[in-house]
Amino acid sequence: MTVRIGRPLSVRGPRGPWQPVRDELAHAGTVLVYGTMPDWLPPEGTEAELPRLLGRDWHRYQTFTQPRLRERFTASRLLLRHAAAAILRTAPHLVDLSYQPGGRPYVRGCDQIDVSLSHTEEMMVVGITRMGRVGVDVERADRRLAHTGSETQACTPYEKRRLDAGGEERRNDTMVRLWTLKEAYSKALGQGLRFRFTEFGFALDDTGAWLVRPDGTPAGGSWTFGTFPAGGRYVVSAAVFDAGFGEPVDVAVDTTLDEGLFDALLAAPRPGSGDPAGLLGEADGVDPVAGAQLADDGRQVVADRSLGQVEASGDLGGVGPAGGQA
Repeated sequence: MTVRIGRPLSVRGPRGPWQPVRDELAHAGTVLVYGTMPDWLPPEGTEAELPRLLGRDWHRYQTFTQPRLRERFTASRLLLRHAAAAILRTAPHLVDLSYQPGGRPYVRGCDQIDVSLSHTEEMMVVGITRMGRVGVDVERADRRLAHTGSETQACTPYEKRRLDAGGEERRNDTMVRLWTLKEAYSKALGQGLRFRFTEFGFALDDTGAWLVRPDGTPAGGSWTFGTFPAGGRYVVSAAVFDAGFGEPVDVAVDTTLDEGLFDALLAAPRPGSGDPAGLLGEADGVDPVAGAQLADDGRQVVADRSLGQVEASGDLGGVGPAGGQA
């Protein structure tokens, strides 16, 4: 199956529509979903439902003291949970969202899908794939990156040459596109190995993006990239790695759960818990990873992180050795 990344789909709240999201995943293997924070905040007077709605993330939510941070955290996690639930055809509160050591989100027990989350201001984006790995990033289209030092700290020599050749009129738009692609790629890699944005690059044209080495030679690898407008004033980029899983069309919960977890899901629920066989863990248990300080995309915050350094690791698609270890 040829990997294709379609335009992000707008979902304005828990009621969806979700069928187009399922259809896009079935057709293309990957789907991007976006929403805004006001549409995804729970109605007033439903605060008592938050522990059930957020699951393991409830403990992380309680560490925030600023109302705005609590709202952004709540809305983004609810969008992610509802999107995954729609794909898996299960209830959102049964989606057991957890985090890898680098802070990368995943759905426990459902290893046939991969998820990614990003947000800026009130805009939130979720990526889901059944192809292998996915990373997403969103930025304002008018974010000023040209002539701010970003080119030196985040661009390869090849990319800087292409920026110069493209002219001043397109320079900032190209920089926003490059930045979001690099963030999306680093999120797809995950795992917390540090490497610099100057150690891998992208060749761009009006139809696509390709991973290249710092000198502009092709890097290869089974990666597909896409950049799209969304929400009127934002840019969304996505990176998808094709792990060669084939073409499974049915990703409902009863086919994607590990066999042991599916057996547990079918078992009788504990009295009064609403949690089949304790699938979601103890109500007051804390995932040690989810308790880490997380950035907008769910990754751990690195103090005084330089502009050109990110948390990521894995197959660089032939780019070569990663940068210095953290």
